[in-house]
Amino acid sequence: MSNHVVLGAGPVGRAIVQSLVSRQIDVTVVSRAGTEVPGARSIAASVLDTDRLKEVIAGAEAVYQASQPEYHRWPEEFPVMQDSIVRAVRGSDAVLVAVENLYGYGPVKGSMSESLPLVATGRKGKVRSDMWRALEAESKAERLKVTAGRGSDFFGPFAEGSAVGDRFFPPLIAGKKVGVMGNPDALHTYTYVKDFGEALVRLALDERSLGRAWHVPNAPAVSNQKFLEMAAAIAGVQPKSKTLGLAMMKTVGLFIPAVRELPEVLYEFEEDFVVDDSDYASTFGDHATALDQSLSETIEWWRSHTK
Repeated sequence: MSNHVVLGAGPVGRAIVQSLVSRQIDVTVVSRAGTEVPGARSIAASVLDTDRLKEVIAGAEAVYQASQPEYHRWPEEFPVMQDSIVRAVRGSDAVLVAVENLYGYGPVKGSMSESLPLVATGRKGKVRSDMWRALEAESKAERLKVTAGRGSDFFGPFAEGSAVGDRFFPPLIAGKKVGVMGNPDALHTYTYVKDFGEALVRLALDERSLGRAWHVPNAPAVSNQKFLEMAAAIAGVQPKSKTLGLAMMKTVGLFIPAVRELPEVLYEFEEDFVVDDSDYASTFGDHATALDQSLSETIEWWRSHTK
């Protein structure tokens, strides 16, 4: 039986496991706490321990980099984490699948395709672009088999820290006001975390994915307000919202480090933020879940996990 290793037990890591288990692929999850994930073997280890990581991934066919530092610690810690993972995987036969987002492009006019240059200048955007360039260099030098899947702001089971996570669904289900970032009428592509996990597995299993990054499949973009209204209708409540603007973010950011980082990516919600995933869909298939279905599944999950 083939073996895949998932680094990180967060929402994307769990979605990867679910997709692998559905294929009867043996999977090991590595996290600092040794978090138990249904269907997987769990190991407690730090991705910064390169030697230990080499032992864990020995014989694996694919390694998924789904771990990350705290949001406000990206510049200091993320490149170091990736470097340790690269050194652990380098020289093996495993495919390294990087879990990425869209920060590296920076603000974009029009829909986003993978052909866009990575020109972001913000703290987290620059980290993302630099990290992909480092992986791309490894691939071109034939030191590593690598691919990457890029998702937008994601939602779904266990996606608590997302822009549409624990600050969105619990108050919505309770009939309270939900904080909506930026312009409520701007179009936005949202990624369902289960689709993200499925896409990353397809990339790992298909050599056509190697050497480049891919936009994972998404349901068609809707306005931020429409996303709220659809979720409210499914939850059986009235859509109530309050705008989370720059001033509020700066105020709250004085006390919460992660919120302090949000102004850098506010452009995603102030202007249309639409992802072109046609390249992936034409190569690996379009398996994006319809938005009404993914919202229904997400609300059901939140109801079962919110006291």
